Amino acid sequence: MIDLHCHILPDIDDGPSDISESIEMARVAAADGIKTIVAAPHIDHPGWPEAVGKADLFEVIDEKVDLLNRCLNKEKIPVDILRGGEVSAFLPPDSCQRFTINHTSYLIVEFLHSHFPVNASEIIFNMTVSGLRPIISHPERNPSVIQNPERLHTLVQSGALVQITAASLTGEFGRDAQACALHLLRQRMVSLWCRTAMEPMAGHRCFLRLLKLLKSILERKRQPHCSLPTRRQC
Repeated sequence: MIDLHCHILPDIDDGPSDISESIEMARVAAADGIKTIVAAPHIDHPGWPEAVGKADLFEVIDEKVDLLNRCLNKEKIPVDILRGGEVSAFLPPDSCQRFTINHTSYLIVEFLHSHFPVNASEIIFNMTVSGLRPIISHPERNPSVIQNPERLHTLVQSGALVQITAASLTGEFGRDAQACALHLLRQRMVSLWCRTAMEPMAGHRCFLRLLKLLKSILERKRQPHCSLPTRRQC
């Protein structure tokens, strides 16, 4: 398996504070059957570039990916770390090119946690015409999507892929996010799910709960339609 969105690099954002925690995260992921992890630190988010303490975040990511891969090889942990980033939706497309997943056209994009801007479709469209394939991260946790999932459908029509967080499906981000995630799945708007782990055991615990949830869904012969509840009905 491939984990396409993991905050595994040390001392760069709200992920692990040092390399030993990063190694332990990879060890746990390997035990869960994951062979490849895309390191996706926050890009152009308030506070994070300054926290790194170096001007060129691109170079910092490359250095940390190389260091972590060397450490994992030394520890004989069978996981490869690829470079990437979780990029602010407001970063210009030409600046986003450097932070795609493993130098491909795929780019993890994060909107503000509070809402989607009115020009969200334009932002996604500009990325696609620039040759990027945006992957919108955890939209099921965004109030704009919870209140009106059709807004996300518009972005998908503009060329975006959708990635939801496993912890949303298992209820760790609350009932609103869980209901929205299930609704998006039923509407076939979800292309990817990820663990979005930030500390060693978080991804593992969530992964086990998700497998149990998916098993229960697959074991049902028929799925009754369930409309998305409003925020306060959850």
